[in-house]
Amino acid sequence: MTRSHGAARMSIGEAVDRLLRDGVPLGFTAYDGSRSGPPDARITLDLKNERGLAYLVTAPGDLGMVRAYVSGDLDLLGVHPGDPYDALVALKDHTGFRTPSPSEVLAIVRSLGLSSLRPPPPPPQERLPRWRRTVEGLRHSMGRDAGVISHHYDVSNRFYEMVLGPSMAYTCALYESADATLEEAQAAKFDLVCRKLALRPGQRLLDVGCGWGTMVRHAAREHGVKALGVTLSLEQAQWAKEAIDREGLADLAEVRHLDYRDVVESGFDAVSSIGLTEHIGVRNYPAYFSHLRDRLKPGGRLLNHCITRSHNKRQETGPFIDRYVFPDGELIGSGTIIRAAQDAGLEVQHSENLRMHYAATLAAWNRNLRTHWDECVAEVGEGTARVWGLYIAASRVGFERAELELHHVLATRNHDDGRSGFPLRPDW
Repeated sequence: MTRSHGAARMSIGEAVDRLLRDGVPLGFTAYDGSRSGPPDARITLDLKNERGLAYLVTAPGDLGMVRAYVSGDLDLLGVHPGDPYDALVALKDHTGFRTPSPSEVLAIVRSLGLSSLRPPPPPPQERLPRWRRTVEGLRHSMGRDAGVISHHYDVSNRFYEMVLGPSMAYTCALYESADATLEEAQAAKFDLVCRKLALRPGQRLLDVGCGWGTMVRHAAREHGVKALGVTLSLEQAQWAKEAIDREGLADLAEVRHLDYRDVVESGFDAVSSIGLTEHIGVRNYPAYFSHLRDRLKPGGRLLNHCITRSHNKRQETGPFIDRYVFPDGELIGSGTIIRAAQDAGLEVQHSENLRMHYAATLAAWNRNLRTHWDECVAEVGEGTARVWGLYIAASRVGFERAELELHHVLATRNHDDGRSGFPLRPDW
């Protein structure tokens, strides 16, 4: 089919050029034989079929590209799908797709000979957008949060073992030297948290959002505390219990499949929250910090470890993260977190930004995914493996460019007379 008035059909390469503000930053090839972009490009976007084109046209911008990439309709030649970092850096430096007018979209579709403007069904890895979901009513209800956590964490314990390594720590590590291994850096992170909390034998620790129980086991094994961890992921809880039993720590460590809001015990000497705050919603910070404060005994310490933004303005996470990775996830600056902790009656003693440590952690996870790519694909499918490669690499770019940060906020629940038990200078 050709356009009216005898106009020649537009090639896909020409259409892509029209939809990009500054041209294609990478090489581009399409199934109609057309090309675009620098002829000597090291990395090439390869569009394989009409469904991929329909994704790009009906969801211009990042979402369409992600849908096509996850479906295997768009490939990145020149980079490994387990580590597409170099491609994302090139795309990040580019101004990206512009949003065409409806009439322009229609003209492009007709010129390309597409049969329909109807979007193809999204890949199965994509959750429905927020306004179409009906999961347990309101955002961050207990039922809805349980579903969201399951979507992200109950992928496959074996998959996480391959990507995260033996530590099974899915949070920012601490690189005390540039040549430290991922395992050394994760152990250093957990020990730093323990030192900031001033853990001693015989004390009681609550670890909320405990994941696979690595903090619980580290604190029990290395510092002799009695540690309770809670997680909304059933697969994490089962894995953690097996690890606790395997290491002979059952007399000191316990992990429960439980919402942190259902923890009723109190009188803990310390509370650690490592990677939970991203999931709870900014409007729930007051209730969150109040609940954790009430779990502490007077003089107890709270360490909150979470991804933050470089500012305190509301900003959406974007369609890729929200639909494929962390549905309902929210990030904000450390100032908002500190204010919420203070308003809940906690005294903030120290804050630390570990931004570049997270960039290094993410690079290590991409290397692991690339190394174990075939086994990861066999375990979870290529689409899911592609989501993770893309997500980890994109997050690394965000941390390197200071769009994302990682903050430790250390606070105390003081005695009624104001005593905190905190030393004149940090004791770690």
